[in-house]
Amino acid sequence: MNRRRLLPVFVTSLVVCSPVFPATGTAAPQADRPNVLVMLADDAGYGDFSFVGNTNLATPAIDSLARDGAVLRQFMVQPFCSPTRAEFLTGRCHPRTGVRGVTSGQERMAADERTIAEVFRDAGYATGCFGKWHNGTQWPWHPRARGFDTFRGFTEGHWGDYVDPPLEEDGRFIRGSGYIADDLTTRAIAFMASSHAAGRPFFCYVPFNTPHSPMSVPDADWTRPRDITLHATDPARENPEFTRAALAMVENLDRNAGRLLAEVDRLGLAADTIVVFFSDNGPNGQRWNAGLRGIKGSTDDGGVRSVCCLRYPRRVRPGTTVAQVTGAIDLLPTLAGLAGVLISPRKPLDGIDLAPVLCGSGTVADDRALVSRNGNKLSARTTRHRLDAEGRLYDMQADPGQTRDIASERPAEAARLTETIAAYRRDIVATSPPTATEPFAVGHPGSPLTELPARDGQPRGGVQRNNKHANCTFFTAWTKPEDAIEWRVDVRQAGRYEVDLWYTCPPADAGSTVTLSCGGAMVAGTITPGWDPPLNSGDDRVPRGEGYDKEFRPLRLGVIDLPAGPATLRLAATKIPARSVADVRRLVLVPVTDSPRP
Repeated sequence: MNRRRLLPVFVTSLVVCSPVFPATGTAAPQADRPNVLVMLADDAGYGDFSFVGNTNLATPAIDSLARDGAVLRQFMVQPFCSPTRAEFLTGRCHPRTGVRGVTSGQERMAADERTIAEVFRDAGYATGCFGKWHNGTQWPWHPRARGFDTFRGFTEGHWGDYVDPPLEEDGRFIRGSGYIADDLTTRAIAFMASSHAAGRPFFCYVPFNTPHSPMSVPDADWTRPRDITLHATDPARENPEFTRAALAMVENLDRNAGRLLAEVDRLGLAADTIVVFFSDNGPNGQRWNAGLRGIKGSTDDGGVRSVCCLRYPRRVRPGTTVAQVTGAIDLLPTLAGLAGVLISPRKPLDGIDLAPVLCGSGTVADDRALVSRNGNKLSARTTRHRLDAEGRLYDMQADPGQTRDIASERPAEAARLTETIAAYRRDIVATSPPTATEPFAVGHPGSPLTELPARDGQPRGGVQRNNKHANCTFFTAWTKPEDAIEWRVDVRQAGRYEVDLWYTCPPADAGSTVTLSCGGAMVAGTITPGWDPPLNSGDDRVPRGEGYDKEFRPLRLGVIDLPAGPATLRLAATKIPARSVADVRRLVLVPVTDSPRP
């Protein structure tokens, strides 16, 4: 397969070795402020786009951003979803924000972090998020508690249904229409149009959840003729059908990126809109990745190097290339800098403002090092070198596939990057808040409801999750009186809460009596009527590793009085007339007020 040789990288470089507060400067008048559209792919690798040389697919919309704007050639993210999102949203290294993982509370950003949405909202922007949030479900971690005026999507990690998907929209649980990426794009388009009609600049964040598995893709994308030539770094481990599905999903994503760009054009805003596209980690499988070593989860370049394109015709010339190492932590200060928006940070940023470099008037130090982390595996990347998690040093310009260790030839650089990693462990990881130990908040001030998904609960007795991955799961195998489901919570406001249990149950098993208890407080209800929908496989093209989803319905149990403070909510059954009690997707608690519930 013929591939365009990647251009060598020559650019001035940026440095960020310690956190800094950005200069405050003078804010631009609101009338002169550009709109901002940020698109984030989920599990798309560096090599999944035609502008970097992949001829197995066509991505004309994203290619146009690379052509008409700037390309950040060595743009680093983290090996997994939530940490990258946290770094983008805060401009800070993810351990500082409390984000340690991707589920069970480890994905939540500390409530006192200031997000990019708050920065732009406070500058008068309409702010909207449409897609996969993955940085906390309950308030104060929910997107609408983090600066977004409106939200449509889901807050967990992977999602179980891509066709007519169950979604949340501003506190309501709804069904989307059609393929999930198409639905989210349609809603984002409406948001941009309504914001412009109201005379407000917009900050529109579209974190797609594709090409993340399950590998579900519409027929129109799946059946498009293509001649797939397999070129994975480890071809023996490549699944051709998985690769084909991933590339089809990327083409669908590109088409939706094109729809968003077309709407910006239709509104007459192309010259005055900053558009950014990047991905959250490396590819979710073995496939061609421009010769880089590693995939999602790896701290090598293949796991943490992402495409990043930024178009802003007013200030950034077409064809601009930034060759130094940059990263997701730079986007908050950079977008604020380009827009003339004051950041007013609560905490020092780790990212730096690339606006001067993008606009042709700035320089950067060549020794900047960014650290990638997966648990105890840390690696450090500069423009020229990577020190991997095993202490091997590579010349990334001469050896992008990381095949030859040069630590013995460059001992000073190896020692410097070893100390960079040690300092990251000592000064960032070791001093970061232990978010994973915090209970889940109920009744946080300003929250219209509290969702407690199965992901955040714990099965007791014989109860099981329907899949080993906690995100987007449900509890099943609830059959005995000693079985239970528990959520460890922190009730932020004492009071009365109406309780909905989202369930399924075969009609023959309907009739169990269940109780939700919290200390001495209790509410009881009966599982009826029976409701037993099939599992949804959507348009899966390869067997999924995640569990299948199905359509759950709410059952209103009643009202429970909750005291303030840490507690355990325990869901159990006191009467089981048949084989099973129910499958459970979530609890929803709504504070009782004088206003009727919708």
